[in-house]
Amino acid sequence: MRKKITLRQPDDDAQRQAAADEWVTRETEPPTPTYTETQKPTEKPARLTIDLPHDLHTRFKAACAQHRTKMKDEVLSFIEEWTRKHR
Repeated sequence: MRKKITLRQPDDDAQRQAAADEWVTRETEPPTPTYTETQKPTEKPARLTIDLPHDLHTRFKAACAQHRTKMKDEVLSFIEEWTRKHR
């Protein structure tokens, strides 16, 4: 005896998929780069390591993701601006 089964996505998954498809296909302006590829130094980069509170790190990471920027680029932009102001 064979049994036929029809599979379908639950409505919640279908709604999530539709929202994801809409997000991917919507037209938005690309984010303004803060630290362009042309500004990369030609010398070997120095490493900077800092300890952050977990909550601050999470908020910073989420904000960068929302703006579609890299955390490294935002930190570099901040350091460049700060050093220009404090010469």
